Amino acid sequence: MYQTLLTSLENGIFTITINRPDKLNALNKQVMLDLNDAIHEVEANAEIKAVILTGSGQKGFVAGADISEFVGLTSGEGMDLARRGQEIFFKFENCSKPVIAAVNGFALGGGCELAMACHFRIAAENAKFGQPEVNLGLIPGYGGTQRLVQLIGKGRALELLMTGGMIDAPTALQYGLVNYVVPQEELIAKATGLLQTIIAKAPLAISRCIQAANAVFDHTKDGYKQELEAFGDCFNTEDMKEGAAAFLEKRKPNFIGK
Repeated sequence: MYQTLLTSLENGIFTITINRPDKLNALNKQVMLDLNDAIHEVEANAEIKAVILTGSGQKGFVAGADISEFVGLTSGEGMDLARRGQEIFFKFENCSKPVIAAVNGFALGGGCELAMACHFRIAAENAKFGQPEVNLGLIPGYGGTQRLVQLIGKGRALELLMTGGMIDAPTALQYGLVNYVVPQEELIAKATGLLQTIIAKAPLAISRCIQAANAVFDHTKDGYKQELEAFGDCFNTEDMKEGAAAFLEKRKPNFIGK
């Protein structure tokens, strides 16, 4: 179905693996098209409860964009390219189901931007993060300047953006860019374990957590108002009634996503 992705669905967890290992999984036009289709599949398929996004091999999550596709572009064409990338990455960020990036190696340029568009990140011990676009006379174009500041603060973000330098996994953990650092062989198991915990909760509440948290950085929205409305909406769900009843009856809730 996908030219550049491997996908599998097991126990509600959909794993998307970017599969261009000879290019360290660099983002080209086809990868972007496939990622766009994949995130639509995630939203459309009720059997999918959560997503792990990773790269094939042990060296690269996504080592950047395919720079050969940048050569000869005009200013307008460059903007169109970035606009399309931003639109796709927004779909990951605003996905109604939890998306974890399992960063198994280099996450550079567009790869770092893609990882940051996921709801949170887990890194293998060999992972490296960076936005080296200034080395090409460019800046990040898929949302990297915005999300990096949001995640690690302006000072640290600007240092990475302006030096084009890389940080290792322990530094990314210290900066708050990733939630956990684990050995490479434990990466997918760690992501799976976290998602199993998350998808055992009420799906509609999880979705509203994502919406409300994203509203913090959306200047077109009042995050407190969004939280208030989402909180109220939860009272109309069967899951809230089940959750409250289960708590009072000292039993495990059985959520159905309604």
